[in-house]
Amino acid sequence: MLRLTWVQPEDLLGHELRQAAQDGREPAAVAARWRAAGGPDAPARAGASPEPVSRYLRLLAEDLLDELAELPSRLAEAEPTGPAAIRALCPDWPGRAARPGAAPAVERFEAAWLGRAAGCLLGKPVEKLPLAGIRQLARATGNWPLSTWFTARGVPEDLAAAHPWNRRSAATCLAENIDGMPEDDDLDHPLLGLLLLRRHGRGFTTADLARLWLEELPAGRTFTAERVAYRNLLLGIEPPRTARHRNPFREWIGGLIRADVHGWTNPGDPGAAAEQAYRDAALTHTGNGVYAAMFAAAVIAAATSGAHDVHACLATGLRVVPPGSRLARAVRHAVRLAGAHADFDTVVDELHTAHAGYHWVHAVPNTALIAAALTHADGDFTGSICRVVSGGWDTDSNGATAGSVAGLLAGSPAALPDRWTAPLKNRLATTVADFDGTGFDALARLTRQEASRP
Repeated sequence: MLRLTWVQPEDLLGHELRQAAQDGREPAAVAARWRAAGGPDAPARAGASPEPVSRYLRLLAEDLLDELAELPSRLAEAEPTGPAAIRALCPDWPGRAARPGAAPAVERFEAAWLGRAAGCLLGKPVEKLPLAGIRQLARATGNWPLSTWFTARGVPEDLAAAHPWNRRSAATCLAENIDGMPEDDDLDHPLLGLLLLRRHGRGFTTADLARLWLEELPAGRTFTAERVAYRNLLLGIEPPRTARHRNPFREWIGGLIRADVHGWTNPGDPGAAAEQAYRDAALTHTGNGVYAAMFAAAVIAAATSGAHDVHACLATGLRVVPPGSRLARAVRHAVRLAGAHADFDTVVDELHTAHAGYHWVHAVPNTALIAAALTHADGDFTGSICRVVSGGWDTDSNGATAGSVAGLLAGSPAALPDRWTAPLKNRLATTVADFDGTGFDALARLTRQEASRP
């Protein structure tokens, strides 16, 4: 039986009930009707429940999703989605920088691509595992605190059975079997962003991105908010409604993983990077999902310039996020924790306690963890990717973003430890356009070309 993930109405409803409670709506009455009818909870970690529900429950779920969408939110003023309203809440928004005469050296972009790939690859085998499982697997092989790739060698059978590696990644992402960078949506989306800029330039629209997805992105390579938005496009729903219609994942991490290219191509101009990231994220996300993308793009734009340390870059990112939003509060809290505790495990434990109500793919806790890891490691490459992956939640996505920032700060591939870059073999697998097998050096040159555009 085919149980398509991330789109079944009966699964979406449970996620939307949680989302409604978090974004200031009052879903109790709707939740009571769903439970009274025998409706199940949302799957805790998977994308679909194991068994289908009755036709009645599916139709009821669709009706209740639409009813939830109409509920007012008490957080609407502090967490708007419109670009003008976001800007109005950001009094320290970065001014538009004069376009520099020359983009940073191509080596900086190559370090960013390599860093993103290595961080993603480090996190792939433990994606979806609970924090305790990640720690036990690493400790069993003498790799704690985490400092290198995960391995299955030496892991006791009972531990491997209790915390199995990610099914799709185990064959390509452990120390003993890495052979180039395997395909991952955390690399596919930067490729799509690069293709978007090459076709449409900095003035691209959200509709341009939608058309690009339909032309170049296989539907099966989308997940969570991206899959729902893709489905909405096929139903004839246009952006930005694609982000809102029956999309309970609209504040999850998908917008953030698409933000790097907007930061890379606006070196030293975090405001412009955030504006581009907004137009990208608006296809699939609202509220804190959009803010996470804008934050990441601004941080990366500051890091791409090579003129700031990691702490200044993170502070710059907060300038494009409404200060009263949940995401801004979470990032500020994470940075304070990272500065207050020498033991990063303590930071992680406090973050998991603070954000226990969020799904493991939600943008708020994951963005906070990225900021904490970068702060605690002082921007060091190995320290940043190992800390963020050791913190759990969306391990591959977080590793990718932290790796991109830390790679930029390192400044060149030669500054990255060989144990992280050599297994990548300068080769990236993907289903996007003609990029399959492309080297990170070639991607760096293409990225620099877009960064050099007037």
